[in-house]
Amino acid sequence: AAIGVWDLNGDAAGETAKMLTDAGGKAIAVAADCADQAAIKDAAAKTRAAFGPITILVNNAGIAPFIPYLEIPEEVWDRVIRINLKGPHLCCREVIPDMLAARWGRIINITSSSTQSGSVNHAHYVASKGGLLGLTKALALEFAPTGITVNMVPPGFIDTPMLRAAGRATPLTDDQAQEIADRVVPMGRLAQPQEIARVALFLCSDAA
Repeated sequence: AAIGVWDLNGDAAGETAKMLTDAGGKAIAVAADCADQAAIKDAAAKTRAAFGPITILVNNAGIAPFIPYLEIPEEVWDRVIRINLKGPHLCCREVIPDMLAARWGRIINITSSSTQSGSVNHAHYVASKGGLLGLTKALALEFAPTGITVNMVPPGFIDTPMLRAAGRATPLTDDQAQEIADRVVPMGRLAQPQEIARVALFLCSDAA
């Protein structure tokens, strides 16, 4: 697949696109806010200009600040819902017409295992990801007859910079990360981003 890498951080998007092109793939980077409708329309237009209609969408943008429920400022609640739920909605609305025209499409929403288990000091995050779970199920049913599949992947503890820094003044050390894994992960280790990517890759394929 040719890939449009959309990210609020344009430099990071560029690094990812370069990794893909250096490996022999096709990719472009677009700086965009996933929860800004005009920005998404612009990103989609640039991606279509480079590669044609968009038939695969992976909604992976998200934020997860740890704040006790009674202390969550209204603006933080709104920002989490805006990025984690409204953003995927806007991206889906933008690209589904391309998929309908192709009579084939794949949408993968990255949710969270916390939608099933809950998470302390994370009510706004769990609420946003729970909403995305519901959106995924609704779209899957609505568009199933059209050749479009809509699935979600709900990661648990994945070893990413966001997890390492979450709610802490300094990022977790390797020993601290392992201590968390020993306590809360049945397999005794944090998962790696590549493991989530492989699941998304399967769901993007004709095998799914």
